Amino acid sequence: MFVGGFVSTFAAAVARGKNGWTASELELTGAADIDEVVDRLRDAEPDAELSLLFVEADDQYLVVLRLDEGEDLRVFGSDSAFADESRLGALLLADVETPALELDDLGSSDDDEERPAADPDADPVGDMEILNDLGISAHRLLTLCGLEGMLPSDVTAEICQKLGCGDELEELREA
Repeated sequence: MFVGGFVSTFAAAVARGKNGWTASELELTGAADIDEVVDRLRDAEPDAELSLLFVEADDQYLVVLRLDEGEDLRVFGSDSAFADESRLGALLLADVETPALELDDLGSSDDDEERPAADPDADPVGDMEILNDLGISAHRLLTLCGLEGMLPSDVTAEICQKLGCGDELEELREA
């Protein structure tokens, strides 16, 4: 049962199709369940080879949903507390049972040692390898989510820049 009420959110769908990347904002208000959110993601770019939905909430939480060819939903959440604090968090993370590994369990990467890790209370959940095949390791994803001073929007921007859709995301934010 969640305890929170209104949550400030931004939901960006980025999709890779035959003509490259597109980005669009998704309205998640009124979504009844995760299936309805997935349908909205599919509808954003029906012929997409790959669709990602970045849901940023209250400058605190990030949830990433992934569909390949419109199927095989995968979910990662930066902190399980989001499910307890909002209806949207509960909806997006309800079926996520697998806790993500801790950074200590993943080994290290030299490029991740440039900034200090933070927020030891964060409890990432879901598929931490959701972006592995796109060049963002589980270690890098968890590190980004745990860095002090990194907002969910910063994490989304860095991921999208690495994927090659940073400009599309930036244009969407400025619209």
